[in-house]
Amino acid sequence: MNIHEKYINRCIEIAKNGLGSTRPNPMVGSVIVHNHTIIGEGFTSSYGGNHAEVNAINAVVDKHLLKESTLYVTLEPCSHFGKTPPCSDLIVEHNIPNVVIGCMDDNIKVAGKGIEKLKNSGCNVTVGILEAECREHHKRFFTFHNKKRPYIILKWAESSDGFMAPETKNEQKPVWISNDYSRQLTHKWRAEEQAILVGTNTVLQDNPSLTVRDWTGQNPIRIVLDKDVKLSKKLAVFNEEAQIILISKNDLDFSKQVANKICNILFQSDINSVIIEGGRQMLQTFLDEDLWDEARIFIGSISFNKGIEAPHLNGKLTSKECIMGDILNIYRND
Repeated sequence: MNIHEKYINRCIEIAKNGLGSTRPNPMVGSVIVHNHTIIGEGFTSSYGGNHAEVNAINAVVDKHLLKESTLYVTLEPCSHFGKTPPCSDLIVEHNIPNVVIGCMDDNIKVAGKGIEKLKNSGCNVTVGILEAECREHHKRFFTFHNKKRPYIILKWAESSDGFMAPETKNEQKPVWISNDYSRQLTHKWRAEEQAILVGTNTVLQDNPSLTVRDWTGQNPIRIVLDKDVKLSKKLAVFNEEAQIILISKNDLDFSKQVANKICNILFQSDINSVIIEGGRQMLQTFLDEDLWDEARIFIGSISFNKGIEAPHLNGKLTSKECIMGDILNIYRND
């Protein structure tokens, strides 16, 4: 690992502190180095706050050192006014002579304009350090801007014999397949993504709240399909703990390409990542239309013998781990 890779790697690590709070902005990391010593570092603040470069510059005690320093950042500094002024302007203002960038920003509002502004000011710019790692880190952001849809994570639990639920049940609540540790991890995932999506039957059968009650973090936006507008407002998804977006037959045609149409609605709503937690038909619809990026599947020790079969998945198994008896398989759609 060369010196540039060392500091970009540090940028990626600190950027993860923004996971779940910067959305829909990317979670960027930045460090400032003077004479082989980090003198400032920062990551993107919660949405509407400072970008990573601003926080890194603000962290430098002696601002005179900036004129002799190198700024490292995972993603091309912005060049446009949004909630905050352009980061490229601030870098130029402080006469930072060297900027090393992990990857370019594909957002049409930036797309090389930040790099161009820096170069025109006389700044020495290096681009493409640990580019693959930076693009993986910013996968939600790039999926949203390049594919015009959110980054999609499918999640479900299935019994040891391949069922998501028993054939019948007596109460309006979930039949737990995974253990407490797996369920807490699920709530952590919810805090990391911008939205969570479920279908009508899941709401009717389980009455879920779809919050992060077993984790500390921001509740995701609840996306609920209610084709025939029949869900009671007394159900838990309608409480005030999180925002809810209802999608009914008034919003889209349910006869074909339902997943694609849902993605269009979410894109127009500036949602850059979503966890789809059910039900079985909803999950299979996204699989059939090949609109998914990750699948996170818990396999519990319980067996049902018969019931609702788990979805059928074709994907690349990227990791497998045991969580206190549960098996967690994670797949990527390559």
